[in-house]
Amino acid sequence: MKNVLVFKTSVTGKDEVKKLQPLLNRLVNQNGYWNFDLEDCDNILRVETQSLSAPIIASLLQKSGFNCEELQ
Repeated sequence: MKNVLVFKTSVTGKDEVKKLQPLLNRLVNQNGYWNFDLEDCDNILRVETQSLSAPIIASLLQKSGFNCEELQ
């Protein structure tokens, strides 16, 4: 069963999404999916995953230089 995790981020442009693309693709493998909604005021990142937890995803984005916090 896949979990859908939703995050508020500081990612604001397509160039930043491209920078994060290899990292996010490695995280979700073939079983998951991710996308950004940059039109939303919170620059939403949605991740569908079977195995990842929200703290792991938030930590990796923060290490890449972006604010990232899970929305409940």
